[in-house]
Parts: sequence; structure tokens; C-alpha cells
Amino acid sequence: MNKTVLLACLYCFIFWEEGRSQVIGKTFPEMTAETVEDKKVNLPLDTKGKYTLLGLAYSKKSEDELNTWFNPVYSTFIEKPTGMIQGFTYDVNVYFVPMFTGVNAAATGTAKRKAIKNVDARLLPYILFYKGELRKYKDELDFERRDIPYFFVLDPDGKIVFATDGAYNRAKMESIEAVIDN
Repeated sequence: MNKTVLLACLYCFIFWEEGRSQVIGKTFPEMTAETVEDKKVNLPLDTKGKYTLLGLAYSKKSEDELNTWFNPVYSTFIEKPTGMIQGFTYDVNVYFVPMFTGVNAAATGTAKRKAIKNVDARLLPYILFYKGELRKYKDELDFERRDIPYFFVLDPDGKIVFATDGAYNRAKMESIEAVIDN
């Protein structure tokens, strides 16, 4: 590989990592979202006391990528082992948050009904729907690309200790687990 291409790739990776690391140490901005049953959840206030994994998406394409995380996150952080071998379990809050803003805010009710119909019932308690302003979150959480989901691990006090984005892959999950394990 030519040195210029290698340096360009390294620069892009460093720039991307710096963008994600800018949110590390910040308190997650206050957000009120709702379950499919219209129960309000105030983030990060209602999650204080234990680690929290949040996945946020604010477009159809990013929602599709957010969905790639449902089963792996469920089996890793939510599902309790059964049978003869009771393995290690995590005690973390987990929420997937589709965000409906601007003219799309009117679609929140439709999205809730669609989730009830199409999403595995075991996952429904972990899906929150946000309806409101987007600018605050784009600014404070450094997410500008609307076509990918963003993930944040919050410590028990609501501070962001890890951030990543995009579709699920095993390396990202291992990074999340490492942060929570420590």
C-alpha cells in the first residue's frame, strides 16, 4: 500500500476517534422518551445507579442499522441464562431510542403501533421513542451523520464513558463489554 494512502487512512481513523472521544466524560443530555405503552423515561435520570447502554437513531436508514443490534444486545445484556449452567449476567440498563423530530414527529404513534406488531415482545420494554428537537443532541453528542445509529455507554452517574456508531459488529460489542466489565 502506498504511504500516502496509508497516512490518509490513519488520519481518517484518528479524526473519527477524536470525534467520538469528544463526548467521553460529558453527562448525557436530558431526554424524555416513551415506551410503547406511553410510560415516560427520563434519561439519564431514571438510569442512574448502574451502567446504561443507549442506541439512538434519527432516520429510517439509521433505524435499520440500529435493529442489527437488537438480538446481540438482548442476548448479551438482557437475557438471563437458563438451564444447568447459570453464567455471568450483566446488570445494565439498555434502551434503543428511535428519534422522531421535525415533520417526522407526527409518525411517533404509528412507529409505536408498528413496533408492537413487528418487534419481538421481549424487546419492547427496551425500546423508547423520542419526539422533539434534534439540534441539542446533535450538538452535544456529536452525531451529524443521519444514516447511522449512535451508541453510548453511561456510567452509573450518567456520564458517557464510551461511544461508537454504525451497524453491529462483534468488535464494537466487545469494546462495550470491556467498558462495562471494568
